Amino acid sequence: MSWFLIILLVFLGCLLIAIDFVALPTFFVSILGACMTGVGIWQCYEGKGTTAGTILLIAAIVLTLSFVAFFIRSRTWRHFSLNEQMDSKVNTIDDKQITVGTRGTTITRCAPSGNALFDGETKEVHSQGTFINENRPIEVIEIEGYKITVKEITEE
Repeated sequence: MSWFLIILLVFLGCLLIAIDFVALPTFFVSILGACMTGVGIWQCYEGKGTTAGTILLIAAIVLTLSFVAFFIRSRTWRHFSLNEQMDSKVNTIDDKQITVGTRGTTITRCAPSGNALFDGETKEVHSQGTFINENRPIEVIEIEGYKITVKEITEE
């Protein structure tokens, strides 16, 4: 195998290992990169001799570590990370305000979960598997922990 192909295999393999280490959530790309690097080093040992193979092995290790350091220092990984702030919160249920039988109005469509208004407070609610459109009267039928289950009130 020619020097060009050996160096190309090792370079691309080291790059794939560094990219997978910094940016990707799986090890598939690292395994592919390790195989490419390993084949390149093996071909170097086979065709070019022990000294050249050992030098390439050390160079591959240094190259991989250099790629990882570069990606971390250049903050390249920040382009792949989630930068949004979570501003939602879990229902806090006041036992005196919301109990079974409390009535309210849906703000959003419950398909099967949505938001509802109870005495001026917005709460996340869940229907019993049915869809409830917005601005419909509802009634609390069950409270389990932070989950409020409601049903639509139909005029009788």
